[in-house]
This record gives sequence, C-alpha cells and structure tokens, in this order.
Amino acid sequence: MASFILLFLLAITGGAASQSNDSTEPTCDDWGESSAGKVSVLDGEAGSIRCALFSHPSVYNYTSAQSAGHNLFWYRLLDGHSLEQPIPNSSRFSKDRERLWLQPAVANDTGQYICMLSNKSSCSKIAMRLKVVRRDEAVRSTPCEPPVAVAPTQELIGMQEGKILDCPDLQDAARMSESEPTVSWSFVSAEHSRCYRYPFSERGSDREQRGTRLQFYNMLIPYQGLYFCTVQYQRRGRMLNFTRSINVSAIYPLVVSKHPTIFHPTPHKVFSVRTNSDVHLVCRGRLPLVLHNSSREIWWTVDGKKVDQLNNPRFSQKNSNVKYDYGDLTEDSVLMIEDFQSEDLKREFNCSVRNAEGFLTRRAQLKEEVSLPSLELGCGLGVTLVLMLLLFVVYHVFWLELLLLYRSWFGTDERHTDDKEFDVYISYARNSEEEQFVLSTLRSVLENVLGYSVCIFDRDSLPGGTITDETLSFVARSRRLLVVVSPGYASQGSQALLELKAGIDSMALGGHLRVILVQYKPVQRQSLVRELRRARVALALVRWQGDKSKELTSRFWKRLRVELPVRKVCRDEEGGSKEVALMRLSSQNSTNSQTGLISNTTKKPQNIFNSAS
Repeated sequence: MASFILLFLLAITGGAASQSNDSTEPTCDDWGESSAGKVSVLDGEAGSIRCALFSHPSVYNYTSAQSAGHNLFWYRLLDGHSLEQPIPNSSRFSKDRERLWLQPAVANDTGQYICMLSNKSSCSKIAMRLKVVRRDEAVRSTPCEPPVAVAPTQELIGMQEGKILDCPDLQDAARMSESEPTVSWSFVSAEHSRCYRYPFSERGSDREQRGTRLQFYNMLIPYQGLYFCTVQYQRRGRMLNFTRSINVSAIYPLVVSKHPTIFHPTPHKVFSVRTNSDVHLVCRGRLPLVLHNSSREIWWTVDGKKVDQLNNPRFSQKNSNVKYDYGDLTEDSVLMIEDFQSEDLKREFNCSVRNAEGFLTRRAQLKEEVSLPSLELGCGLGVTLVLMLLLFVVYHVFWLELLLLYRSWFGTDERHTDDKEFDVYISYARNSEEEQFVLSTLRSVLENVLGYSVCIFDRDSLPGGTITDETLSFVARSRRLLVVVSPGYASQGSQALLELKAGIDSMALGGHLRVILVQYKPVQRQSLVRELRRARVALALVRWQGDKSKELTSRFWKRLRVELPVRKVCRDEEGGSKEVALMRLSSQNSTNSQTGLISNTTKKPQNIFNSAS
C-alpha cells in the first residue's frame, strides 16, 4: 500500500514537471522571407540553399551555434501547398553545415524553404525562395555557352600577372562525393563573343588547367570574359553535376601606383561665382582599385564637414562615374550650392579622394564674378542690330539718293579746282537714232535742268577748222566724256572712235578726265571695237531703259548725276513745268524720228518751256 502511494505521488510530480517544461518552451523569432533574393538552381543539376541566418557571422555563426547546443532544422512550403513539411535526409536532400543540398533539383522543388535554428532557450527561423529553372529558360549571352542558373562570381587579375581560379562550390561537392570530382573549363571571350573549350586556342602556355584548377601565368586583355566550370561527382552511385561561371576582368598591375589623384580642380584653378545664383563646383578624381580593400570614395567638405553633416539644405552633393579603366575609376563629385551668398566666399571648400593606399585633398579657390547688366546689354545689342539692319535696308534701297545727298552737301565743285571750259563732252554716232536722243534728251536735261555746260562737236565747232585738232581740244577742255554706246558706234575710222581714244588716253595719262558709258540700246560685245570692249570692263555703264528712264527721278538720271561733276539741281518755281516740257519734247522727238518728220532745224528748249508755261 505504501509503494502504491509513492508511485502515485511520483506520477503526479512528473506530470507537473512535464507541464512546467511545456509552458517554458521559447517562442520562435520569425524573420520572414530573406531580402537577399531567390535562389536559382538549374533543373537536373545539383544545387544548394544556404541558411540566411548565417549571412551575418557577427550575429549567427554555425560553429558557435553548434557549441551552444543549437540544432538546424529545414522545412519547405512548395508552391500550391499550404502546410510546411519537414525535410529529412534522403537520397536527394542532404544537409552540409548551414547548407541544404538538392542532388539533383527537379522542377516541382520550386517553393519556400525555411531554416530554423533552436535550442531549449532560443529559436529563430527565416525563409528563402527557391526557383528551379528549366534549361531553355536560362539566360545566355551567346548560344554556345552552357546554361547557368547561378549568378557569376567576379575575379580581378592584374595584367601580366598570374592567378589560380577555383570552381565555386567545388569543395562542398568534394566533401559529399564518393570519388574525386572532375572539372571541365570553357571560355567566352568578352572581345569577340566566341566560345572556347580547354585547351584554349592561344599560342604558348599563358593559361593551363592543373587538376581541377585553371592557372593564369600571364594575364592579357584578350583573356577577359566569362569562364565556365562544370563539376561532375558521384554520390550514392549516381553521377551529379553543376555549372558555375566566373567573370574575369583585367586590371592594372599591382606594381603600378595605386595612390588616388585629383584632376580637377587644379592647384591654380579659380572658380568664378556669382552671388544670388546657383553655383556648381566640380571635382574629378582618379581612384585606383586596391585588391585587398576595394573601398574608395570622393567627396566635398565645407569648413571641414561633409555635406550630409552640415544640416544646410542649400548644400548638396552628387557623384557620377565618368570612366572605368581596367579597375581604376574616374569619378566626378559636384557640390551644388543654392542661392550663393557673399558670406560663402569666406567658407573653405575642399575636395578629397581616398582609397586603401592613400588620401588627397585640394581646396577650391573662389572669386566673385562681376555681374554685368545683362538685360540692358541685351536690349542695347538688340536695338543696335535692328538699327544696323534698318540702315542696311535703307542704304540698299536708297544708296543712290544718299550718295547724291552726300555729294550735294560735301561734294567739291570742280569748276573751282580746274580751268576746264566744259563739264561734259558727248560722243555719239552721227546720223542715227542715237543722235536724236542726244540732242533732244541728254543735252536738254544736262544744260537746261541740271545746269551743266555741254560740248557737242557738231554744234560748238567753228567752220573751217581741222576735225582732229578741234576734237582733241574739246576733249581736253572737258571734265567728263559721255559716250553713248550703240550698235553703230565707233566704226573703224569714224570721229566717234577718235573721241573715245582721246578720252581714254587723257584719262590714263593725266587722270583729269573721266569717261562715262551710256548704253542707249543693247549691244553685243562681239560687235564693239577693242577700245570699247576694254572700256566696258573698267568704266561705269549707265543704261537707258526707255519710258522707265524719262522721269528725272528715275534710276538712269540718278546714276548719271553720280558720275557727273557736283551740281545742285535748280529748284525754282518753274522747274517742274520745265521738266514736264522736256519730257514731252523727248516723247515727241522719239515719235517724229519713227515717222520721218524730224527736220534739220532744232527747236530751242527755252521757247518750248515758255510755251508750256
């Protein structure tokens, strides 16, 4: 009876202790799904998932966790399922420290995998996403490269230096393999995008496979590219494989100086700044890569403080990469200052660069830019351009009028500077239509309206004299020789040719006589004599255009007045009626010349002007 009571008490005590232990079990800290991204494994290949709890060794370490009595458990939640299932060791699933291996992975293994680290006092778990990629879904840059689901690792090798490449995850496979794993290497050139299998096609032995490793003896630029290693191993009588890739890049040799430099600003550079405006200070530096410590940076300081330490919204900084040159980085850092004030000129602005090999800083020198009245200058320049354009248009349209106006104000009357008797000597073809044009139009306007003294040989020569002597005398006593060019002008041996030669010779020798060509009718160049052809090239030519040239305001009379000596136009009250009478006379003579009604007597213009009045 006593033994029975003792057993009953022991049962009650054990039950109470059991309930106490159950009530003190720790709650499990759920870290959710890892933000590191999903893990990809190629369908039919071996792959592994690493527990994300051990991503930070300072927080969780596998060896330390084992020493503290923690156990690592694996669960999975497959796509399309709602319950987590524990993952036991099997022919396909094996646990290797903090990794879970799938040997091989199949398409329906896609899902969420949870690792839980727990002991009697603590528990933590985190989930990772696994995706099994089909071979036709694998991303490949060239069709010849093998499909790979895992992102490539990076390897940097100094030019003309050596290095050994090991295939990633090879040691893990070797621990699980029942025999020595084998590795086959292939290469996709970054320069030509062509695929090569080992042994590669270069001459010499710069690259060599030694066992499972790939040995670089002399790194060259053409050797840059993606290197693929395919691992084959045997486990539990089954051949397994997986493929990894390594992106190999050439960098400058380690013997080259790795100290950072500042290209801009130079020691003597001075930034011109303008107050009350935004200012951008640009610093450009070269940051060589140091293999054992790749940290490098470029930054601005204002009065010894970094921009993010100023707590001043007017200051901001923006960095950008300019060039990547075989590991060395050229980077720009722009210090942006809003609403720059004169007090900012007293601040100290420094640009600094740093990597594992050294540190360099340089001060930016600022100078206030003198502000120019841009609005006033712009308006003044605009008005000046408009005025210049307006003057150009006015001169282009009214250049004859402006020239005549200038001559009337500032021109010199040649009558006071020489002893010539006549202003104009008119040379023309006799007994032709041009003779009527000269006598009734040119002579009348020049003498009666414009006030010039005109010499006409047939009118002013005395009877009984020698034609040659008197012609040369008249030409020498005239200031201008006006030649009326016509189809019948200057036939060989005529008096008109003598007048033309005398005028050209006088103009060439003494320069006191100027020759003016008036084209009454169009003339072909081939029909002109040699002297007249030469004269047309070098002398002014004024063209008569029929009815358009009858008015004194026409271009013909303005051009002719420019070539003639300076005279002021008569502006008396009867001037208008005289001009009208003159034009009527010219029109009447032109009609009479066509009907044969021209008489040998010439009417005096003064009588016609008086009758018009």
